[in-house]
Amino acid sequence: MTSFPGTRIAQLANFVGPTSGGMRTAIEHLGQGYCAAGAERILIIPGERDSVTETGAGTVVRMKAPKVGGGYRLITDPWRVIDTLERFRPTTVEISDKSTLLPVARWARRNDIGSVLFSHERLDAMLSLRTARPGRLGGEGPQYRQLGVAAGVGALYKLLSRTYDAVVVTSRYAAAEFDEVTTPLVRIPLGVDLDTFHPSLATPADDGVLKLVHAGRLSREKSPHLAVATAAELHRRGVRMRLDVYGSGPHLDELVAIAGSAPVTFHGYVDGRRTLARHLAEADIALSVCPGETFGLAVLEALAAGTPVVTANTGGARELVTTSCGRWARPTPEALADAVLALAQLPNRRAAARERAELYDWNTCIQHMLTLHTRLASSRLAA
Repeated sequence: MTSFPGTRIAQLANFVGPTSGGMRTAIEHLGQGYCAAGAERILIIPGERDSVTETGAGTVVRMKAPKVGGGYRLITDPWRVIDTLERFRPTTVEISDKSTLLPVARWARRNDIGSVLFSHERLDAMLSLRTARPGRLGGEGPQYRQLGVAAGVGALYKLLSRTYDAVVVTSRYAAAEFDEVTTPLVRIPLGVDLDTFHPSLATPADDGVLKLVHAGRLSREKSPHLAVATAAELHRRGVRMRLDVYGSGPHLDELVAIAGSAPVTFHGYVDGRRTLARHLAEADIALSVCPGETFGLAVLEALAAGTPVVTANTGGARELVTTSCGRWARPTPEALADAVLALAQLPNRRAAARERAELYDWNTCIQHMLTLHTRLASSRLAA
């Protein structure tokens, strides 16, 4: 990897909770990569109390922040963040927040510091999924528009595009929420830990039972209801199957009700990435069916473990699978059940899944991000 001494990167993440898995994983790997390349790095996140911790991947600053629901915390005083940044003196700031930390991006612009918005989710899709009823969680793009959510955030996107030097998106789907003519978009796919998630960890039992797995937070914006309803539909058709669900969240009771008599087991939160990787490798097929996912780290982790994936035909996760290692369908239990049965007949799908995941390594993602940070820092100094 190219060395980047003299680069001082401040990473800021807001709306952080105990299970904000995808964003947390991405920030962790990027931060480790920045430091490994010789850059200095500070991470500022909300916490239960103020603290400063020195780690091998730079300084981690937790700022006391209130809970805003579901165990998540939100920094509501951006001026405290700015005070910390003035002491650190970054060459660039990388912000994973589209609302309360906007004053930080303005501060960076006034001080000739490069600014990057890392867009981890589409607000229109996320808000629609959060407010949808369980029976309507298959919502496709037109449904979002009917809900009027996209129109409500349009003004915010225009403001973001004028404030940041670059907006990083991870998929074509994620880019679609911005006006690509006026927004400085850079598309950089995320990576996957190919050592931790590996097919050698386990092999599905050859017992005639179709083993499905779903891993993720049990809240509406991740669409676990749709995954469980798909398993229930397969059970209704008489398919010998079982679904193992790994993750915790506020909607467990709803999911149990949707499962009914279907063989669905809710295992709760899995402590340890290696343990999760083994559970993924034990399955025949992973269900990662959220129609509003901007990228889909859970998809890549399943593929890296050798487990093919069924996903929705909308969202960034669709861009990660091919016909050799997955299937996609309309986000309804009936259509997704059809996709599961079709994928179960596909030969060589486990080897193809691993090969697909190997196209997405963290080193490539980190190198692209460091190159962007360096370019923005240089252009600001030259301005």
